[in-house]
Amino acid sequence: MSGLVDRLVARVLGLEVRLLACQARLSARTDPEALHDLRTTVRRLRSLLRPLRGLPGVEQLEAAASGVGDLTTPLRDREVLAAYLLQHDQPEAAQRRMAQMAEAYPVVSVSPELAQLLMILDAFPRFLRASQRQGLLKGLRKRIEKRLAKQWKKLDQALHDPAHDRHRLRLLIKRVRYGIEAYPELDRLPKAAMPRLKSAQGALGDWHDCWQWLAKAEQEADLQPCIALWKTTMAKAESRADRVLDKLSASCFKS
Repeated sequence: MSGLVDRLVARVLGLEVRLLACQARLSARTDPEALHDLRTTVRRLRSLLRPLRGLPGVEQLEAAASGVGDLTTPLRDREVLAAYLLQHDQPEAAQRRMAQMAEAYPVVSVSPELAQLLMILDAFPRFLRASQRQGLLKGLRKRIEKRLAKQWKKLDQALHDPAHDRHRLRLLIKRVRYGIEAYPELDRLPKAAMPRLKSAQGALGDWHDCWQWLAKAEQEADLQPCIALWKTTMAKAESRADRVLDKLSASCFKS
């Protein structure tokens, strides 16, 4: 038990260090991956926390992480779109969005949402140790395994639903994948699961980007030259995603 708690504390501290590094990079505008790395780190933190719900401090930390996610989601969407436009011969549309992002990065670094997350995260290891001393972490391994199994079951059910929703599948796949990465020592999925999960997430991500951009094009006139390409790309992504999901279902989640 103490070994699992020690690893949990170490992972929390590691995520805190990564978040502080991302904050510094955003403030200095040193590279274009800082926002993406910040969001990935927050996502990993949320995956680590999800099986711990009910323990002291978890609810507050989850809420703070969610706040940073809500703040940065539209910014990341704009960042991805700008990169796409730059690669597809739409430099003016790309530059407009890149200029907006250059202003947004330092704002995120000093945002109340990120400050709140870092403050609560800094105290969280002490909550874990206090919970350990009070005997609240007895059966922690079984608690985590049960929560992870519940996530896997939800994905299994969704994959075998003929009327599955791609949006929901994408979120469920991300939860399962990051849950495995958060607790690798508790992974019980087949060996092929992780590469198949990554492939499915990528295919659904391509589909989701096009779906989202087509919706934006209805409001943003400079995106209209891309509509025809996005419709074609979206249809191809749908087909690819369905093929990958079939392989995932057959090899990793047999009914």
